[in-house]
Amino acid sequence: MVDFIEDSYFFEQSVAWGDMDAFGHVNNVVYYRYVESARIAYLDQMNIWDHPIHIVVASSQCKYFSPVVYPDMLKIKVKILEIRNSAFNMGYTLWSEKQQKIVAESEAVIVCVNQNNGTKVKIPEDFRNKLIILEKKYNNIL
Repeated sequence: MVDFIEDSYFFEQSVAWGDMDAFGHVNNVVYYRYVESARIAYLDQMNIWDHPIHIVVASSQCKYFSPVVYPDMLKIKVKILEIRNSAFNMGYTLWSEKQQKIVAESEAVIVCVNQNNGTKVKIPEDFRNKLIILEKKYNNIL
């Protein structure tokens, strides 16, 4: 576990009883909510909500390795994998405290859009710099 969180940003997510489905494990859709919460907490560090652009998820995927059940606490490692012209890729690793192992991995492509008309725009330089500085804080050199 030490290697998992060392020099990383991670978000703690409690598994709720209602997160489980009829098969007795956390439903696959819920993992996307967990990752969304981790993404927002990560980006909150940059105060991006005051920026004149909006960000949207253009694509996302999740690989499931082991079922998660209530009760559990997940530690979600968040990092920027790549910064492109108009988008950046975020990676997430979900660690189960109960199982003491990685239970899922996820990725998302986040696109910057004009807040007035929703068209794709280049990542503003100050926003890009905030991403790079934040990643350096966690020893992830882009």
